[in-house]
Amino acid sequence: MARFQTVNPVNNKVLKRFSAHSVPAVENLLEKARFGSDINRTSALHIRSRRLLAVSEILLNNKTKYAELMALEMGKPLAQGIAEIEKCAWVCKYYAENAKHYIKEESINTEFSQSLITYAPLGVLLAIMPWNYPFWQVFRFAAPALMAGNAILLKHSPNVPQCALAIEEIFDKAQFHEGVFQNVFLPPRRVANLIADKRIAAISLTGSTEAGSKVAENAGRNIKKCVLELGGSDPFIVLDDANVKMAAKVAVQARMQNAGQSCIAAKRFILTEKVHDVFVELFLEELSSQVMGDPMDENTTIGPLAREDLAVQLQRQVNKSVRAGAEILMGGQRPSKSKGAFYPPTVLDKVKPGMPAFDQELFGPVAAIITVKNEQEAIATANQTPYGLAASIWTVNVERAQRLARQLDCGAVFINSMVKSDPRLPFGGIKKSGYGRELSSAGIREFVNIKTLVVA
Repeated sequence: MARFQTVNPVNNKVLKRFSAHSVPAVENLLEKARFGSDINRTSALHIRSRRLLAVSEILLNNKTKYAELMALEMGKPLAQGIAEIEKCAWVCKYYAENAKHYIKEESINTEFSQSLITYAPLGVLLAIMPWNYPFWQVFRFAAPALMAGNAILLKHSPNVPQCALAIEEIFDKAQFHEGVFQNVFLPPRRVANLIADKRIAAISLTGSTEAGSKVAENAGRNIKKCVLELGGSDPFIVLDDANVKMAAKVAVQARMQNAGQSCIAAKRFILTEKVHDVFVELFLEELSSQVMGDPMDENTTIGPLAREDLAVQLQRQVNKSVRAGAEILMGGQRPSKSKGAFYPPTVLDKVKPGMPAFDQELFGPVAAIITVKNEQEAIATANQTPYGLAASIWTVNVERAQRLARQLDCGAVFINSMVKSDPRLPFGGIKKSGYGRELSSAGIREFVNIKTLVVA
């Protein structure tokens, strides 16, 4: 049977193993989910709200415990883990308070006696979630989906099984009905059968572009709705009139948070010739204060990557970029004495198309520096990617930034700020970064039946 295991990325030691659910066990989970869906859809909205507020309280009261679990399973520094749990509590509170506005029946003025738009839950949703934000990715989907009246079957990443079980326990403690939120340990080869099951109404996946393609293929074959939040190679554009000191300071967090393992992390730093030298100098200076080490140590700002194979793959991408002409300004080589999945903060200059650092998503603490002549070339370079998740633009001229932002092919643009997800704002991408939206009113309406009701 397939194994789901906790491997501490600090030393690559296996700490705990779990077996995949058997076929009969999955059948039992699906039947419970179907029943839980029937219960949740008929429960009053204020009851769902009260339970989701209880989830928020449980998260806040146990944030250190859950942060330690993330540190253990995927290497996130404690302070960042605590911030993640606090954000999960926020999204639960947000939807508990605002869902009633987003799925309220609407009356439209027509020639009929009555014309209504109603919002009904779809049923049982399959959530396929990643390891990099093992709590946040789940809760940003689950909070609106449950408030809309759906039930959820969570297939989490195999390397964060204890996080998956902890999340299931949180919903149980908040007194959501049995079957409303369940965890399933399932290997990738069995996901297609689960998608095809008639009790699964829709799918939400956050993960790689490759995984999204496979899920979309299976969902399409079975005519089922899916939302895909996939990879990104987000541009961080610094124009010649920017506050370069502030941009360099924010750039460190934008690239290095969660050891660079974020779909919306700034990955390609596109600089005009005028600001290149001063930005790079300030950026390297800021980076030098980062502390790589054990995520359980409160002084650590960069932990290990989540798995050893991820560090190996990142090193390959860096090596190939250097062979193609990129210049290493910092880092670029794994520590020789480390027994864990560590990769140091790395800066590559003179990055150009054709290099992995330009063409691919580097999922780790590696910054790619790209130099352009002007704003037109900056926008063209930013759009020269198969991804389209988010971007940031740095300039003191906000009117200029807004004009350029409308030319960028992506789902979000932040001006003079790093990209962040926010419960109040739609989140998602275009091109190979996926489709559909999470969060805000858009997120809760992804998994409802928008039904027209007309009375003649």
